[in-house]
Amino acid sequence: MPMDDTRARIVAEARHWIGTPYLHRASCRGHGTDCLGLVRGVWRAVIGAEPEGLPSYAPDWAEATRAEQMAQAALRHMRAVPLANMTPGDVLLFRWRAHLPAKHAAILVSAERMVHAHDGAAVAEVFLAPWWRRHLAHAFAFPGA
Repeated sequence: MPMDDTRARIVAEARHWIGTPYLHRASCRGHGTDCLGLVRGVWRAVIGAEPEGLPSYAPDWAEATRAEQMAQAALRHMRAVPLANMTPGDVLLFRWRAHLPAKHAAILVSAERMVHAHDGAAVAEVFLAPWWRRHLAHAFAFPGA
């Protein structure tokens, strides 16, 4: 089934970020971004102005707060998607351990691939391998997708 225009634009924009170096709290294509910054940048390019300001967060924010802050923020502005119904263009959230909140984001670009920014590396398109699937906690659709 072909992607709708909004989803196609989300996937194309996510792929434009490939190679952007990892930089905590940044969101500047080609210069630096973290995983949240990637989602924010795609939002700005496809949807428009960001719906809320960026909160302060340290690299260990999830371990320190134990609150599902990332998922709660996504729910304020996106539509939750059952994991079985993920579609290219959806935002994926991952948790590193079962007892911790989700703290990593990616954008699904095909049934088997995602684009993400990972600490210590550049933005990359990777397979949604079994390890990633085991850590997948939430999926959300951008507005209009």
